[in-house]
Amino acid sequence: MTSYNNNLETFPGKQIVFTSIFAGASAGICVDTVLFPIDTIKTRLQSQYGFLQSGGFKGLYRGLYPVLLGSTPTAGLFFVTYETTKVYAQPLVSERYRSLIHMGAASLSEMVACLVRVPVEVMKQRKQAYLLDKGNFNIKFLYRGYWSTVLRDMPFSLIQFPLWEYFKDVWSLYVQRDVYPIEGATCGSLAGAISAALTTPLDVAKTRIMLANEIVQSSDLKLCTTLRAIYTKEGINGLFAGVGCRVMWITIGGFIFFGVYEEAKLLALNSFKYKNL
Repeated sequence: MTSYNNNLETFPGKQIVFTSIFAGASAGICVDTVLFPIDTIKTRLQSQYGFLQSGGFKGLYRGLYPVLLGSTPTAGLFFVTYETTKVYAQPLVSERYRSLIHMGAASLSEMVACLVRVPVEVMKQRKQAYLLDKGNFNIKFLYRGYWSTVLRDMPFSLIQFPLWEYFKDVWSLYVQRDVYPIEGATCGSLAGAISAALTTPLDVAKTRIMLANEIVQSSDLKLCTTLRAIYTKEGINGLFAGVGCRVMWITIGGFIFFGVYEEAKLLALNSFKYKNL
């Protein structure tokens, strides 16, 4: 385990919140900015309107503005919930069942983070795919795809975060010391790649729902209905559209994200220690 995780349980609640927001926001902004073009290509590959009609390789940073606005609150909400749940729940559970805490914390965190993530994703993906909505974004429209996003992100996090924590624990035991940030980043990258590949069909369905025409009925935008329609029309290739870009985005993004996150956590920890000297 990292020294941060060993010391976090002694932090006051206010410091946990600040550290989680600072670390999560720093990591989120870095990944969203650097890898946005890959995300745009993935969205267009998954679009029901076709890659070229959705923009092809032009305007790869189209839709970045709402992402930058939403990156800090989304990452902050996720990691405040994740770290706080871990801190308060882990002392109540035996060490060998810690993975259940990580899974529960990740699932709860995704539901909370999606309150901000979904409206941002709707605006971002529709801009990426060159869908002209003339600013007609009401609340119901902005939360189109909330449950499909939650049902995509929860399985992803249920796989990624326990794997991340497990890989860090195994490596820490192997090297007989705390995990360095770059090692934590490598663990996160590997965990993300596995999770990304396995959950690609859910990501494709979420994209189709968010890019659907405004007049499409809500009953036709359910996750199971969308998955069935994609498979019927396009087969297994349709369900895994953009899998290469998704795995690449999350593998590279995971390395950057968890690396920045671990570094930012250590920076915040050292800052609090310095203040208390």
